[in-house]
Amino acid sequence: MKKPSALETSDGAVNVELDDGKEETCELVNRIEVSIDSVEGHLLTAEKNNNKTGLLLLSDVFGFQNSSTSDFSYRVACNGYNVLVSDLFRGDSWSENRPESEYEEWRRGHDLNRIGKDTTPLTEWMFDEFTAAGMSKKLGVIGLCFGGGRVVEVLTADKKGFFRTGISFYGTRIDSALAGDVNVPVLFIVGETDPLCQLECLKEIEEKIGEGSKVVVFKGRGHSFVHRPETTEDDKDAEEAFSVMRNWLRQHLLRGN
Repeated sequence: MKKPSALETSDGAVNVELDDGKEETCELVNRIEVSIDSVEGHLLTAEKNNNKTGLLLLSDVFGFQNSSTSDFSYRVACNGYNVLVSDLFRGDSWSENRPESEYEEWRRGHDLNRIGKDTTPLTEWMFDEFTAAGMSKKLGVIGLCFGGGRVVEVLTADKKGFFRTGISFYGTRIDSALAGDVNVPVLFIVGETDPLCQLECLKEIEEKIGEGSKVVVFKGRGHSFVHRPETTEDDKDAEEAFSVMRNWLRQHLLRGN
C-alpha cells in the first residue's frame, strides 16, 4: 500500500489520498479521429468502467499528436474518462527540430483569441454528444504548459456553464486579469523552480478565483515534470501529481454524478 505524502499548497499541506491497497489499472482505451468545425483531434474513451464523464485536454506547444501528450491523455482515459484532445495550432505545432530563435515568431502566429474561439465548438460538441449518449453533462478541462495557460481563458469564456472544474499543469502566459470571471474551482500544479510559470502569479490568480481553487507546489521540480519527466525525482513527483489530479476530478466531477 502506498502512503499518502504531504505536498506544499497555497494553504499549507494537503494529503494525497491514494487507492488503499490498489494499483492503478489501465482499462482498454478506444481512440477515434474527429474533425469539429475544421479542428482536428482525437477522442479517447475507456472501453471498461467508463465513468461517462468528459474532459477537454489542451496540449503544450508540441501539439496534440506529440507522444508525451498522447501518453498523458491515454493514461487519463485509462482512469475511465472520455478525453478529447484537439489541434490547438491548426497543423502548425512547434517542433523540437526548429531553431529556438524562431519560437517567438511562431508563437505570435497563433492568436490566443483564435485558439479560444476554437475551443467553443469543441466544448459544445462534447456536451451534445455526451448528452445524447446519456452520459454526464459535467465537463472538465485540463491543460499542459501552453494549454495550461489557456485553462483560465476557456473557463472565462464558458458562459453556458459546461465546465465544472479545470486543472492547469504549469500554465504559461496566464492572463491573471481574467481570473475574477472564473466561476468554478481550478487546481494549479506547478514546480517550485519553474521559470515559465511563476508561483506568485498563480497565487494571485487563485485568490481572484476564490473559494475552492488550490495551488499545489512540488519542491525542486521545474517545468513539464508531470508529462515530460527527465529524472527519477521527476518520475516520483509526476506520480504524486497525477494522484492529486485524479482525486480532484473525483471530487469535482464524479461525486454526485
